[in-house]
Amino acid sequence: MWNRNSRVPGSVQPVYGAQHPPLGLSQSTGTSSPAKNQKAKNFDEFQQCTHDAWEFSNDDLTALGLGKVFQDVAESTANSVIENHKKINKTGFSSSPTNAANNGSSRQQSKARQEFDPDVPETYPRPNSRERDKNEREAIKLRKFEEVLSEDPINIEKLRALCWNGIPIKLRPISWRLLTGYLPTSKSRQKETLERKRKEYFLFVDKIFNGTTDFNQDTYRQIKIDIPRTKPLIPLFQKPQIQLMFERILYIWSIRHPASGYVQGINDLVVPFFTVFLSEVNGYKYVDDLDISELKEEHLRSIEADAFWCLTKLLDGIQDNYTFAQPGIQSKVSALKDLMKRIDCGLHEHLEDLEVEYLQFAFRWMNNLLMREIPLQCSIRLWDTYQSEPEGFSNFHLYVCAAFLKYWSRELKEEKDFQGVLLKLQNLPTYHWRDNEINQILAQAYELKCMFADAPSHLQNNSS
Repeated sequence: MWNRNSRVPGSVQPVYGAQHPPLGLSQSTGTSSPAKNQKAKNFDEFQQCTHDAWEFSNDDLTALGLGKVFQDVAESTANSVIENHKKINKTGFSSSPTNAANNGSSRQQSKARQEFDPDVPETYPRPNSRERDKNEREAIKLRKFEEVLSEDPINIEKLRALCWNGIPIKLRPISWRLLTGYLPTSKSRQKETLERKRKEYFLFVDKIFNGTTDFNQDTYRQIKIDIPRTKPLIPLFQKPQIQLMFERILYIWSIRHPASGYVQGINDLVVPFFTVFLSEVNGYKYVDDLDISELKEEHLRSIEADAFWCLTKLLDGIQDNYTFAQPGIQSKVSALKDLMKRIDCGLHEHLEDLEVEYLQFAFRWMNNLLMREIPLQCSIRLWDTYQSEPEGFSNFHLYVCAAFLKYWSRELKEEKDFQGVLLKLQNLPTYHWRDNEINQILAQAYELKCMFADAPSHLQNNSS
């Protein structure tokens, strides 16, 4: 494949300029940044001079300087308490019987004092209506999922409709198995299917991975290089036992799919499946809190097999992204460019004026499904919707990328040169993102899909 054997991942090579610094570095570090040079005239030239565009992920970085923030908050709170006590003294609020008789019941005075002074113990708690409403909505949502999943056979269309807005964490593993088509909707067949498919996967391990004949050393070598780059800031994915599981999944998939073979970036796509199925056996903790030694071997085997089969189902729908010259990605990048002409002409013209090619940043977005642009938990939330949309990982992903690019429009327009725009696009500050930001992107993506998916002429008219 074109993007193998990269010496320095995460960089655009000399045809586009010097290497950009790793994530989190800037010009102030003294590291050279990409400078506009000559551009590749076609995709062949691009693939010859482009590395795999790997960087440290944004999702595991933490905000810096929190100590100063906490100190400021503490001082502000202390000053507020002092001022509130002054107000209470001026207004004469007291819990004495005399004042209670003159000014109303003691309950009313207690509430009045609490309005002025947050330090006063709250004898009569006031419910947080926003939190209460959220909990009620989550409870209703959970009940709806449980009702659908209790049916036999399970109505997959009802399940898809519910999953669009996100899946409750405890029901995500079974929902993903159903949505990918790995798990049958008939409950009488589910246990037998899982046992058979898991056994079949480990027969592949014995025959293909552990076999001594026809072992593809080139493919295995590239996989070995890429595995440590998979979520490098999450300790779990740096453990040898987990990396071996990923090696087996990727090698077996590549040997069974010779039309494409292994392509850099596919390693990222194992992570959401692996994390979701892992949550079933680790008490739904985040992967940072997991001690792999606590897990049983039989659980790890099931997770590995399920991740393999679900990855296979996913890649079957976007196979042209990974065949020779990756035509699926090329067409999607071109479609993104046409779409941006219509929905944000100002940003599109800004990129054109600075000679920033969409291929320089959007190739990775399409190749890795934004896995390297947003936190892992955001990717998992995004995949809830992708699996509920028809051709979600291919067609709907285009509109998500358009909404994602438009989200940064103002900041990108403020960058005045090629170098600034490209560095911004390669280091977007999404490490703090949660479901709210993803829901906003998804809402706009759905709006774009409704406007353009069934009306391709909209992309052609007035697109100059």
